[in-house]
Amino acid sequence: MSPNDRHPLTLRDVSEAAGVSEMTVSRVLRNKRDVSEATRVRVLEAARLLGYVPNKIAGALASQRVNLVAVIIPSMSNMVFPEVMTGISQVLDETGLQPVVGLTGYRPEKEEQVLYEMLSWRPTGVIIAGLEHSDASRAMLAASGIPVVEIMDVDGTPVDSVVGISHRRAGQQMAQAIIRAGYRRIGFMGTKMPLDHRARKRFEGFTEALAKAGIEVADQEFYSGGSALAKGREMTAEMLARTPDLDFLYYSNDMIGAGGLLYLLEQGADIPGSIGLAGFNGVELLEGLPRRLATMDACRLEIGRRAAEIIAAHAAHPEAPREPVRIALEPRLSLGDTLRKP
Repeated sequence: MSPNDRHPLTLRDVSEAAGVSEMTVSRVLRNKRDVSEATRVRVLEAARLLGYVPNKIAGALASQRVNLVAVIIPSMSNMVFPEVMTGISQVLDETGLQPVVGLTGYRPEKEEQVLYEMLSWRPTGVIIAGLEHSDASRAMLAASGIPVVEIMDVDGTPVDSVVGISHRRAGQQMAQAIIRAGYRRIGFMGTKMPLDHRARKRFEGFTEALAKAGIEVADQEFYSGGSALAKGREMTAEMLARTPDLDFLYYSNDMIGAGGLLYLLEQGADIPGSIGLAGFNGVELLEGLPRRLATMDACRLEIGRRAAEIIAAHAAHPEAPREPVRIALEPRLSLGDTLRKP
């Protein structure tokens, strides 16, 4: 179904799927108690599978829409998503639209809950991080009848529009830069991959490019929790104690990479001569470190701006035909002071 063919689901759609009347569906969704438990379960399951979200503003506004844009992201605790939000706000500030943020903690079940609540208020559009969602979340997005922009990643199949970078390609490019610089004993440190799909894709691209050069990752370590300097210091010390002949350390993000850099500087390591380091994200806050960490700029500000522009354009001309938009931005590699110049 193309975006132009979509229409918001109605009580009738749910009633037909559940085999009950629209009135019964309405009573179940309003949590009335005069419905049998079996019927209640059947109606709720039909609504979930269809992706139906009840309209909390039905009858309140003639347009059945509010001037809100739902922005659903994993976290605001690191330096990545605040910059995305800045880009979104820069564009929406010039319109009558207001972003409203929901946080998922990288948990699919939490994303379902946040998405359900936000869609119930009938926003003008949705900006949501990532391409991996539960079946229920994808159903809600597809059935919403509004512009949906998935951001940060283009390695996958979007529900509607998508703005981001190829994380697999980013991992490949970093591996190629490391190989060109002459490093061969490489360690990797990063977040646990089942929850952070973009970090997983970078790691996959990284290892694929190394394999083509006949190189395997010599040591690796994964952690859960937020990115932090202390975690980077701790993991770096442990990895080098375990595998002391490593000549390059690749981190899934700049914050733990910066922790590793500070640890190595304290140890008097020859950087980038004997050992090199690189992170990911291009966090400006870290530019004040004693050495500039090699990294890749993930185009966060531009991603936020371009996603908001898609939503704003549709809001300005809701009657115009709408086709999915795919914008793949190119991350920029910075060698900094921690990766030898080839």
